Formats: sequence, C-alpha cells, structure tokens
Amino acid sequence: MSSSDPKTGPWPPAPESSPMPPSTWAKRTGFRPKFSGETNATDSVRARQPESQPDLEAPPPVPAAANGEAEKDKKEKPPPVKRRRDSVGRPNDANDPTRNLETVEVLPQSMDDDDDLVARNLHIKYGLRDTPGLVPVAFYALQHYLSMLGSIILVPLLIIPAMGGSHEDVANVVSTVLFVCGITTLLHTSFGSRLPLIQGPSFVFLAPALAIINSPQFQGLNGNNNFKHIMRELQGAIIIGSAFQALLGYSGLMSLILRLVNPVVVAPTIAAVGLSFYSYGFPLVGKCLEIGIVQILLVILFALYLRKISVLSHRIFLIYAVPLSLAITWAAGFLLTEAGAYTYKGCDPNVPASNVVSSNCRKYMNRMKYCRVDTSHALRSAPWFRFPYPLQWGVPIFSWKIAFVMCVVSIIASVDSVGSFHASSLLVASRPPTPGVVSRAIGLEGFTSVLAGLWGTGTGSTTLAENVHTIAVTKMGSRRVVELGACVLVIFSLVGKVGGFIASIPQVMVASLLCFMWAMFTALGLSNLRYSEAGSSRNIIIVGLSLFFSLSVPAYFQQYDISPNSNLSVPSYYQPYIVASHGPFKSQYKGVNYVMNTLLSMNMVIAFIMAVILDNTVPGSKQERGVYVWSDRETATREPGLAKDYELPFRVGRFFRWVKWVGI
Repeated sequence: MSSSDPKTGPWPPAPESSPMPPSTWAKRTGFRPKFSGETNATDSVRARQPESQPDLEAPPPVPAAANGEAEKDKKEKPPPVKRRRDSVGRPNDANDPTRNLETVEVLPQSMDDDDDLVARNLHIKYGLRDTPGLVPVAFYALQHYLSMLGSIILVPLLIIPAMGGSHEDVANVVSTVLFVCGITTLLHTSFGSRLPLIQGPSFVFLAPALAIINSPQFQGLNGNNNFKHIMRELQGAIIIGSAFQALLGYSGLMSLILRLVNPVVVAPTIAAVGLSFYSYGFPLVGKCLEIGIVQILLVILFALYLRKISVLSHRIFLIYAVPLSLAITWAAGFLLTEAGAYTYKGCDPNVPASNVVSSNCRKYMNRMKYCRVDTSHALRSAPWFRFPYPLQWGVPIFSWKIAFVMCVVSIIASVDSVGSFHASSLLVASRPPTPGVVSRAIGLEGFTSVLAGLWGTGTGSTTLAENVHTIAVTKMGSRRVVELGACVLVIFSLVGKVGGFIASIPQVMVASLLCFMWAMFTALGLSNLRYSEAGSSRNIIIVGLSLFFSLSVPAYFQQYDISPNSNLSVPSYYQPYIVASHGPFKSQYKGVNYVMNTLLSMNMVIAFIMAVILDNTVPGSKQERGVYVWSDRETATREPGLAKDYELPFRVGRFFRWVKWVGI
C-alpha cells in the first residue's frame, strides 16, 4: 500500500460533525444508566478482555484515551460541577479522567494508596492517636457523649417500668448503667479494639429482655418483688450469654465467623432490630399527642432541616438534636403542667388508677399520668451519693432456656459490633483491624457484658452502632476524648441525683425519642450496604427477602392462637413479647417450646438466618458482595502505624504473642 493511501481508522467511523454541547442533564453530569448492578455493553466487552485479573478492592482503573482525545480534553476542560453518585456510592463518571470531580465522603475499604488515606483524614479533625489539649479534649468529650445521650439512657427507662420497678429503681439502674458504660468503654479503648467506640446497653438486647420480662412464669408476681426477681433472671442469662460471646472471641472462633459476616448480612440484621419496635413507639406517643408529636417534630427539625447550621464551626443542631429537643419539650410540658392544663378538680395524679372511685377522674387518669411532668418522684427521693456495686439486686438466677436465648442474641450483638468496627476504622484509623483484633474486641465485649450482668443493668454491654454516625458528624476520632468522657460518666454515676434527674423524663418523651433512635438504628444498619454493590439485583433480593421475612415470620408467631377478643394482661405494645405462652411450638418439652417460640418471634434472628444463608450460598463476586477487607498480620508487621493503632498498651501484648488469633 502506498504512502498516499489513507490510514484505516476505527470502525464504525466517527461522525464528521462535531458533537453537540452538553445541554441536557445527562450530558452535563455524565450520567450513565445502571440497573440492578448490570453493566452496559462497553463494560461487558472490557470485562471479557483476556487481561490479568484486577484487584477487586483497588479503585477502578482509568481507561486510556484514544485518537488524540486526551490532548484535546487537556485544552478544553469543562467547569467543575457537582456530581450525583450512583447506587454504589461512586460518582457516575468516576472512570472519566477528563472530569473535575468534587470531593465526596465515600470511603474505600482498603487504603492501598496514600491519596485515599489523605482524602479520608480531611474529614476528621483528630485521628485515633491524636491527643488534643486538655480544653479541646474536655469540650469534645462533652459533645461526643451528649450526642449519644439517647443511646445510653433510653434502654433502662423502657425496661425497668416494664419489670414493675418504681421510680427509685429506675434512678438506681440508670446510675448503674452510667457506671458500667464508663468502665466498659475504658476497657474497650485500652484492651479491646482500641477504637473510639462507646460501650453501652445496645438495642440488640432490648427485644429478648422484653420477651423474658413478659414470660408467663413472671405474670403472677407484682411490685418490687417482680422487679428484683426478673432482674436476677436477666442477670443470670446475660452472664451465661456473655461468657459464650467471650469464648467466641478469645478462642479465635470469631475469626471463622467473620468469613460469613459481610455488609449484606449486617445491613438487614441491624435494620430488623430497629424495625421490630414499631408496635411500641407511636402507640405510647399517642397517650399524650401534644407532647409526643412536638418532641418528634423538634428532633426531625434539628437533625434534618437545621443540620447544616454551624455555630463556631460546630453543627450544634445536628450533634445535639436529641438533648435539645428533649430540653425544649420538657420545658414546654413543665409550663403546661404548672399552668393547670392537666389539673382536674378532685383528681390526684399520684393515686393509682385502681384506687380511683370517681368516674370523671378515671377518664382523665391517662392524661394526668402521661402528660404531666411532675408525676415522678425519682429526683426528690434519690440520694446525693450512691455507689453502684455488684449483685445489688441479689444473687443471679440461672435458667438454661433463658440463657440459651441470650447466647443466640450475643451472636447478633457480635455481628452488630463487627459492622461498627469496620466502619469506624475507615474513619479514624490508618487501616481496618486484623481478624485477630476483631476477635480480641469481641472477646472483651463478652467480658464487659459479664460485668454488666454482675452489676445488674438489665442488658448486656456492647458497642453502640450510633458511634459511627457520631464520629462522622463530630469529626472526632481520638480515643483520648472517649476515655475522658468515660471517666466523667463514672463520676456522674456516683451522684444519685443525676440518675434521679434522668429517671424523671416523662414516658411519652422517652417513647418519642425512641421513635427517632430506632429509625436511626435502622438507617445505620442499611448504610452498611455502601460497601457492596447496592444496586445489584442479587443484593437487592437478599436484603428484601431478609427484611420482609424478619417482619412476617415473627408476626405469625406473635399472632398465633390469639383471638381478636382475647383479654390479655399486658398493654398492647407489649403483646409481641408474650409469644412464649401461646406460640406454635407445643411439644412435651416446655423448655424447648420456650426457646423456639421466643427466638423465632425475634425479627433480628430471622433476618440474620435468612441473610447468612442467602449471602453465603448465592454466587456473587467479592466486589458485588462487598466482602469486608481486614488487614493481615504481614501488613501489621510491615507498617508501624497499624501496630500503633491496635497494639495493647503497657506492652501487655508481649505476654500474649503466642495467642496469634486474638492479636495483631
């Protein structure tokens, strides 16, 4: 062929006319449709090219430009515009090297590139090992714990009245919870995962606690005897279940379970925990709508509509949404009470409803009980000093059937903690922890839950899932901040008036805050899907099936053999937790009936079983499943920063180097 012949170009040939300017929304943003995680034809052809297998955890490769387009694009760069992100969390045109992308808060699972680490640290004011001055530490500690106030105090405010405990009992248990939270948080930041994670009474333990409280064997008891007896039963179950969790961690079995636990498992399991309490939330808010609705609207206003308002570079409304809304609503309720809005002639709100003779007063008893803010005498009767001590409610009672239920719940609590460890490590640490560190942290959580059982908090102690949201909002990842706040919690627990003040929060306000907290818990669970291909049809079906059956199967057990006209002895919002007395399992072994009816009536258990089976049997790539990426021992020995993040203090790790499955 002579040199005058034209060179062969690409086929089909490009059109001679210049392309139209990006006038439409799709062209301006670089939108590429992507349905159910399926790729387009170009991606499919690229995937079939016989090249070396790419690293699924690394960022997507940048395609090379052809036909001189690179030089042209260097001269004509489009102005930077805000980008929408696709279902996976990446910008829609992330593979286009010619576009100027804005920085988005999407964290990769691995930190193979220093640029990823720098981009991640831009969103955190203080990292894991940073030590700010005393004044910043004190300020950020107060901010951190106030933002998580609802997660720490609301669980005892719910379960102690359900046990039949008095206002004084609620105040004492709240003080005990503050004490145990402080001690367990200090232990976890020192000898557990070493991440800045607050330990406390997780919502994971709430459903089994309510199921045990409403067991048929406790229906004949009443008053203070009922409270102490049920608390001792809970203590025994928590101690055995927590010892089982500690065995999972320190034996190294948790490292094997980690292979089955991925974002597609964690997301529906934790979401089911929050969704399971829908029957309790608003039905109790409805007891005093003018107080409960205002509380819900205020917390939504602060957390959503005013979330971007900053004062001195702090988003006060977003960070303090719960305490601010509680303070305003409580003040409004106090003014209404003092103005006589809930005062009725001849009616005393302190008289039990069973002793009220007047039909007129009986009609207003509920409004006086739930709307007035002066019905609790916890603050007045609480002592100034009280030291929480172990076995303060008596010797724990051990029952194998209740303990078995708690052993299963401890596995769910471990799954919740695994998701929190991974998400928080990507925010504050140099790399995710090793499987050995995760096992060590789960083992220590089991040990600290044993302490919670001995002190009698009513629930186990585990990593609160709200930690991840708090760290992302406050941008504070220093473990020194969390440790100082834990010390303050221990000091506050010794002041009995603090527990009495918290116990005085009206029950309707507690229910309103719980509506928000359970919704947040559900959303935090589903947020784990950002590490997987959230738009994949495989993952959509698995999560959908797990969530649906987590609501439908327990509903079958909870409604079994209950007629519409049944006269039940518990309020309507406790009826889902009395399934042990009427469930479909009715064999000759009453203990087996109790265990099966109770476990299969829990939403989180059904969600976990469905998600684990489907995610580990349905084929899918690691990238599609979002398999958690943990650091390995070789990386820990090669990178001193990783060792400094997770190694035990005071050179304690030297004595346990032979225990390779619970260390770095």
